[in-house]
Amino acid sequence: MVEKHNLKNPSVKRILREVKEMQSNRSDDYMSLPLEENIFEWQFAIRGPPDSEFEGGIYHGRIQLPSEYPFKPPSFMLLTPSGRFQTQTKICLSISNHHPEHWQPSWSGKTALVALIAFMPTSPNGALGSLDYKKEERRALAIKSREATPRFGTPERQRLIDEIHKYTLSKSSPVPQCGHSETSEEASKTKEAETQVNLKIPEALPAVEGIPDQAGDRIVEEQEFPVNANPNPAGVEASVVNPSSISSKQLLQKSDARFQNLKPETRVQKPDDRLFTLAAIGLTIAIVILLLKKFVNSEHGAVFMNES
Repeated sequence: MVEKHNLKNPSVKRILREVKEMQSNRSDDYMSLPLEENIFEWQFAIRGPPDSEFEGGIYHGRIQLPSEYPFKPPSFMLLTPSGRFQTQTKICLSISNHHPEHWQPSWSGKTALVALIAFMPTSPNGALGSLDYKKEERRALAIKSREATPRFGTPERQRLIDEIHKYTLSKSSPVPQCGHSETSEEASKTKEAETQVNLKIPEALPAVEGIPDQAGDRIVEEQEFPVNANPNPAGVEASVVNPSSISSKQLLQKSDARFQNLKPETRVQKPDDRLFTLAAIGLTIAIVILLLKKFVNSEHGAVFMNES
């Protein structure tokens, strides 16, 4: 292959380097080789991305490199029906010649193939050369893609396609049975829902003394926490009770008992208070008596003065 091409051409040198890299570092997800007669035209095959309706499928295609490669992007065309891209039609991708403004010279054919695999399970959104088949139809096409290679071009090209197909098929896993992807998605959603429920359910609090907790017939002490730093005069303490381990009736009975303990007590006067009250009464009586005596004396004095 090297003797047939001008090694002074930068594009040829770049393409030959990519050919060497593709052959020395083969991937299980894709395979691509140039035509012997024209290294600017490559045949490729990619495996359908896992966990999708394309899983297990083998999709062949064609890459056309421009003479200015790698400074201008290549064009892509699929030859195997997939239900995602039209066959023998140039695909409109950000890595293709439809969008040269996005292309980077540092990218290679391997970079483009990896991007193409990633694009397959995405929504087409009406892009040029895209299709939007149902999942069941795409899965049926994935099964069919393994059975035979597409017929395209010259015998030389067909031999290259068959060679690539044989290698890719040896690395490809079987197509999952119908409903496998949906079952996996449902199981994943169920597991996620269970995780969210478990996160919302708090850990069980200590059970009330004498009431078995939910884990078994164990009896645990009730943990109590004082409301304030100073002791409560009524002796009421706050307790953390597991609501699920005690009935509402028992809670009401316990609350009623605590409220009964809060009833006001009858005030009993101390002996000192009684003595103070008696002294005050005695002092008041003495003052009244003194006033009466003064009043009587003053009346007698006035009578004596009138008689004289």
